[in-house]
Amino acid sequence: MTTQFLYQFGRSMMNLYARLAMRLDVLHTAALPAGAKIIAPNHPTTLDPFLVPTYIDERVYILVTDSAFKAPGFGRYLRATGHVPVITGDGKTAFDAARNLLSDGHTVAIFPEGALSPLDGGCGKGHTGVARLALLTGAPIIPVGIGLQPEHIRLLDTGIVSDAGEKEIARVYLNGRYAVTTGTPMYLHGTVEDRVYVQTQTAKLMQHIMLLSNRSLSRVRQPAAAFEPVRSL
Repeated sequence: MTTQFLYQFGRSMMNLYARLAMRLDVLHTAALPAGAKIIAPNHPTTLDPFLVPTYIDERVYILVTDSAFKAPGFGRYLRATGHVPVITGDGKTAFDAARNLLSDGHTVAIFPEGALSPLDGGCGKGHTGVARLALLTGAPIIPVGIGLQPEHIRLLDTGIVSDAGEKEIARVYLNGRYAVTTGTPMYLHGTVEDRVYVQTQTAKLMQHIMLLSNRSLSRVRQPAAAFEPVRSL
């Protein structure tokens, strides 16, 4: 089986599951630009990377923690479909891989927090990798805000030990509403050497993500009788 076939098969399966079990709700507030771009969502659950293809209607290469590649089944799928492992202590390898993909015109998804979002809601501090990649490649950043029902999150010991020797605890979200809002593309102009600019744009990105996440949450929190998932592409 080819990489493209595996990717489309996995995408179709996740689409079906997300619509049936999660009542997937997707709202694009602006058209996604053609060509290379950086998808930058918040990260409330371990499942988020696998759901990116359900709301981005094109091939996306996703940067995923290396521990996910050790998971039975999922790990093989990630490797076979060309996604990029992020190894603790070796961010440069993943950064360079993402830069090459963007330079070749591909779309890449990166979770700028570099870890799961705070369990009690909101977003963690953003890392500067997304802004630096945007400056180096000219690719626009698409901020994405995810909202869900936290009471449906379950903590699961995966049995996987990280490179730092810690047990990997997954945040499993198998049902409950899952809403996504994508924002207006951000185009950065400057140089990666300007650290103040990079930090400022990173903070601005996280603010956008937080606002979009709140928009998603507002839809998720609608009473059951009023909740009607949207799907705009």
